[in-house]
Amino acid sequence: MSNTNQVVNLIEKGTKYANSLTAYSRRATVPVQIGDLWMGSDYPIRIQSMTTIDTMDTLGSVEQSIRMIESGCELIRITAPSVKEAQNLENIRKELRNRGYNVPLVADIHFTPNAAELAARLVEKVRINPGNYADKKRFETIDYTESSYQAELERIRAKFLPLIKICKEYGTAMRIGTNHGSLSDRILSRYGDTPLGMVESALEFLRICEEENYYNIVLSMKASNTQVMVEAYRLLCKKLDEEGLKPYPLHLGVTEAGEGEDGRIKSAVGIGTLLEDGLGDTVRVSLTEDPEFEAPVAKALVERYHNRAAAAQPIAVFPTAEAQFDSPINPFQYFRRKTHEVLTLGGSNVPRVIADYSQIVLEDPADLKPIGHFYLPATDKWAMNDLGADFIYTGTQPSPFMLPMGLKEIIDYATWQALGKPQTMFPLVESKALATAELHSTLNFVKIKADTLETAFFEQLQQQNNVVLWLETSNAHAMPALRRWCFELVQNHITAPVVLTRQYPSLPESDFQLFAATDIGGLLIDGLGDGVVLHLPPTSDKATLLNQAKTYNSTAFGILQAARTRMSKTEYISCPSCGRTLFDLQETTAMIRKRTDHLKGVKIGIMGCIVNGPGEMADADYGYVGIGKDKIALYRGQTVVKKSVHADNAVDELIELIKEDGVWFEPEVSADLVNV
Repeated sequence: MSNTNQVVNLIEKGTKYANSLTAYSRRATVPVQIGDLWMGSDYPIRIQSMTTIDTMDTLGSVEQSIRMIESGCELIRITAPSVKEAQNLENIRKELRNRGYNVPLVADIHFTPNAAELAARLVEKVRINPGNYADKKRFETIDYTESSYQAELERIRAKFLPLIKICKEYGTAMRIGTNHGSLSDRILSRYGDTPLGMVESALEFLRICEEENYYNIVLSMKASNTQVMVEAYRLLCKKLDEEGLKPYPLHLGVTEAGEGEDGRIKSAVGIGTLLEDGLGDTVRVSLTEDPEFEAPVAKALVERYHNRAAAAQPIAVFPTAEAQFDSPINPFQYFRRKTHEVLTLGGSNVPRVIADYSQIVLEDPADLKPIGHFYLPATDKWAMNDLGADFIYTGTQPSPFMLPMGLKEIIDYATWQALGKPQTMFPLVESKALATAELHSTLNFVKIKADTLETAFFEQLQQQNNVVLWLETSNAHAMPALRRWCFELVQNHITAPVVLTRQYPSLPESDFQLFAATDIGGLLIDGLGDGVVLHLPPTSDKATLLNQAKTYNSTAFGILQAARTRMSKTEYISCPSCGRTLFDLQETTAMIRKRTDHLKGVKIGIMGCIVNGPGEMADADYGYVGIGKDKIALYRGQTVVKKSVHADNAVDELIELIKEDGVWFEPEVSADLVNV
């Protein structure tokens, strides 16, 4: 059976993967004990992270672990690439206990079953990667017969059974953690590089565990590609239920999310989308930063759900769909909702960014700098960077000067009427006024409250081809409320484009980015949404509003990029570092970013070691991978093209490789202009 047919069959059987797609309800799981810590749906969502110190540095590992614990970590993961590191986990654990810290330790294992078997006797949990626990990666396509495939499974069973027995004897928990980039040749040969392959990779090991009556297990389906990651977790939940396997707790994470704003937004798009549907029992945010900075981000994501069920308003149940359990779209494979084109929105256009200037009185062209448009007086011309907004919403206060060609203006309908219905501006109409409004001949935005349904409205939409829906909600359970409305459009065969809008009370910048990335990113992951509006919070101070406009504009573009729906800048797939890393990952990432961040749409993987090398980079265009002290391997895709390059020259060599492929170009504007 082909991979496509397998996915189609799954859809035909139904799309249920969560308790509800409307009301917030956390997925029920079996409880898992990790030392003195319990995990699962009866307990809070746990926060964890991973050390970056060399595991053989006992005191360094202890001190870093303490910083992580004090920042909010409830589990500490430490790499054990060989037996000697696994053995030293005992010393780290003893020193932490001597200092009064009882947080469970997790041994991270790749390639080395003997290290896992030793670690399982010393710490509270082991994490294994089914892609490389019993297999060596040779990047070969193998044509298996059914009998030869079963023989491979028996080989895996023989290698895996000793670890299961030790875990049962010592009461040690286990995470079976699939990574998208490190699927075995066997899985890739049968299932392809797909979410289904990720799920089957874990289930091969999980079935053996259940046959041995071992259930103290956590599962994960991590990927750097947020679409793949979300689809794999959903499919895992469905497959567990279909096969009658136990509902194990889920460890959520986006691998190699990167650093700074981009890393936080990307993590929120992937993790937050699943949390919205009640999936997830522990969270690790992977940033290319010191690990103590990861836990606060994870906590901010998780704390939104502490009182979600009580705070949420009931989501309207519409007459034509039973969306309580099933989805009218394919939640296991990305397809963008079919829409017709209205000017530059919908159809095959990338999602558009609309900047909210409704509280800002435009007085000078310099007021548009925060949204990527720059007036150059010397040449009397406009310039735009890669984060130039597509539309600006000025509400009741239209611009007093001519806007650049690349920026179109939206104003409130009453203001548009009062100005004589100018064709150079586009009106925002209230839904209740649509039936009687005199519309713009090309483009009209219609404001919809997703919390209500006017049944006659769908008939009106069927008759309009120049309308874009401006969808908003005040529901605390916002993403499902907006999604529910989009589902109804799908089932009524309405193809009008949809602009997704969100407004938040005054929040710290970091929380705003996480919440917006969750609410908007989750919809984009499902192929829903043709534009984004992030409304500024109320304030009368223009300088504050302009600063916020810059953050909101950058965040909107960041969300689109993290959801893989619009690539507006270079993407860096950089691992968070660990004890295996042999160079300063943060410094190197910053150096590569400084020299390549103008390469719009290019994906560069920056990996600390060969474990996180060609596999973890997954779909990167180029790779920079540590293979030894001061030694770097450079990749084109997943193929190594330059081996053992000295670290002093490696960035230059990477740029030469990009130039050889004709991908390199020099920045067209000054750095000062781009970074305004």
